[in-house]
Amino acid sequence: MVHEAAVEMFVGGLVLDPATQAPIVVLKDESGQVTLPIWIGIAEATSIASAIKQVSMARPLTHDLFYELLLELGITVQRIVITELKDSTYFAELILGQGDRVLVLDARPSDAIAMALRATAPIYVAQAVLDQARIAFASQSGEPSPAPQHGEQEINQEEGKEEEESSKDFRAIDKDKWNEILSQLDADDFKYKM
Repeated sequence: MVHEAAVEMFVGGLVLDPATQAPIVVLKDESGQVTLPIWIGIAEATSIASAIKQVSMARPLTHDLFYELLLELGITVQRIVITELKDSTYFAELILGQGDRVLVLDARPSDAIAMALRATAPIYVAQAVLDQARIAFASQSGEPSPAPQHGEQEINQEEGKEEEESSKDFRAIDKDKWNEILSQLDADDFKYKM
């Protein structure tokens, strides 16, 4: 896919949806004015959190294993791009490089973000996705909008801030606390609807 316009974003934090307790990764632009909340699974949240906090696990997580495999094969993670919002689902591409060769893989945004964090690769969101999500939120909030409603996986500059403030902010938890939280997780905690 050719990316005409995309905005570089950063992981602003992980929060819990106050209603469902589902993890949300919050992406922010450099100014902090644009936020993009994406609902993710607990396994991906754990992987993203371990990368943010640089927590070493006793055994490698799936993203750790995949990243190590890429390194062994001489493949680098160049960037990720969240390319599309369709039926309340975000789509992403993992852009890899091997010498002069560029590989573009379809990925879930949560997996792509987990890989980008491990590789310290940039995270981009297509401007069209940000625009579409903003329009969808306006539709949900009762403002006139040509776009259909898309559920809770939408963007709003203010809503993301309110959600982040009203939810538990995982960035405030130190490494030791993360180790404790992760060690207490049960296998059933990692089951989630796909």
